[in-house]
This record gives sequence, C-alpha cells and structure tokens, in this order.
Amino acid sequence: MIDLYTFKTPNGRKISIALEELGIPYKTHSVDISKGEQFKPEFLAINPNNKIPAIVDHDAQGGRPLALFESGAILLYLAEKTGSLMPTDPRGKAEVTQWLMFQMSGLGPTLGQLNHFGRYASAKIPYAIDRFEAEAKRVLGVVEQQLSSRDYLATTYSIADIATYPWLKGSRDFFPELFNNLPNILQYLHRVGSRPAVQRGMQIP
Repeated sequence: MIDLYTFKTPNGRKISIALEELGIPYKTHSVDISKGEQFKPEFLAINPNNKIPAIVDHDAQGGRPLALFESGAILLYLAEKTGSLMPTDPRGKAEVTQWLMFQMSGLGPTLGQLNHFGRYASAKIPYAIDRFEAEAKRVLGVVEQQLSSRDYLATTYSIADIATYPWLKGSRDFFPELFNNLPNILQYLHRVGSRPAVQRGMQIP
C-alpha cells in the first residue's frame, strides 16, 4: 500500500496517473496547499521541502516504509519498483529519462511561471509575462517537433508522458491560444487523455 499526499495540480496528478496505470493500491491524502496544509509538521516529516506530491511506500524493499518527494523521483521509483513505464535497455531508459528531465526542468517550470505571472500575480509585469510566454512557445515547439514522428515522447508510452500530460492539459485550458498551431500536441492530448487510467488519475484528489 502507498500513501499518496497530493493536491489538484499538474505535479500532483502525475503520481495519481502513474499509480492508476500501474495498478498499485494507494490511499489518497489531500494536502490543500491553498490553506497552507503543506506546512503542517506531519507533512513536513514526510517532505521537508513542503511541496506536493509525496508518497510513503509501506511495501518498500527492506521491510521499512519509504517516504519520497519530488514528482520525478517518485515516477522513477515507481517505474523501477514495478518494471513498467520505463524501458529496461540503456538506450530506451536514457530516452525516457531525458524527456522526463525536460519536463521537470523546462516545460513545467516555464508553464508554471507563465500561469503565475499571467493569471495570479497581483501586479501584471509585462516583462515577466512576455519572457515566460516566449519560453513557453519555445518549449512547446520542442514537444511539437518530437511528436511529429511518433505517438509518444519516447518510443513507447512512459513516465515521461505521464509527467508531461497534466502540464500540457492544464496549460491548454488556461492559455488555448498557445496551442493554435500545434496539431501534434493536440492529437497527443487526445491520445493520452483517452486512457482510462489517465482519466481516473486526473480526478485525484
């Protein structure tokens, strides 16, 4: 059994999608970051970085519960634990890992900052909005090009797609104009979003 500490954000939904895809039993604990619940001592004992998601695997190797934070680290752990959603050959594993890292270091932070400065910041700062909108167009262009010759970011459906889909889906909902000329991404969103496990995972919590 895995305890999943999460909230309705793209990063949180990565893990619920993965758990649904892998068929691992889990219990959901909603951590309402809008109310500061991520700063409660009981959550900080699991994740000292006070961010969701986090998990506690009660069936970890060695017989002791394992607490993990950082969505990319959790995805890698779950893939290795189950032998699924990640190729076993070095080339395939490297390909998936590079696209997972691209989401973690480029796509997610860029779209997140655009969302912050474009929708939530109390003061509209044109420089910040323009900067992150331009970078969003660039990283989306990278994904669009990659999907021009394949159905998924790597050779097969993997944790790289699970990490990327919630960010693309949320950004398209809030900034549809960015996706007007990205037909490969739109097809990808439909393809991945049609998976039953993805649909279930996107509803958690």
